Amino acid sequence: MSDICSGYFALELEIMPARRSHLHSLIRIFTIAAVAALLASNGDPAQAQSFRQGVSAFNRHDYVSASRVFIPLAEQGVPAAQSYLGFMFETGRGVPQNYTEAAMWYRRAAEQGDGRAQYSLGLLYDRGQGVPRDIVEASKWLNLSTAAAPVRAREARVRIRDAVTTKMTRGEIARARLRALEWVPNRER
Repeated sequence: MSDICSGYFALELEIMPARRSHLHSLIRIFTIAAVAALLASNGDPAQAQSFRQGVSAFNRHDYVSASRVFIPLAEQGVPAAQSYLGFMFETGRGVPQNYTEAAMWYRRAAEQGDGRAQYSLGLLYDRGQGVPRDIVEASKWLNLSTAAAPVRAREARVRIRDAVTTKMTRGEIARARLRALEWVPNRER
């Protein structure tokens, strides 16, 4: 199950060809939503255009070009760019594979409320990749991600969150829920 869930972008690599057009539609929707959020957050059309160029390069599988676009945006605190960059480091696309770097970028986006980054960070904590294995922290991020998930993604995230929860004691579950309840998003910009 963790192979399928290694990251939300990884679905593109494992999905059956008959369902790829549906996936590409979802990616377009994600891109539109991310660009809209980017514009709403700081109103910088040049930054939004740059982000769209990065997504376009990513979708063409030109990961080196995508990384050149996403790195400066991620360093400026753009959560969607941080999330993409986290995935690229997790999978070694356009950058050397580095779970520690992936976790750092996912964390920066997750702390700002990016649900996809929260999901991916939770999975890294569950597997102990780039971060110490911590089932409570994994559950916290998966809980937050599930709560913020769009309807289409919610069921899959619930299954993964529940699978992680089966590994936990009641005390660990309570601590994870408390951490999720106490969590507050923190914008970098």
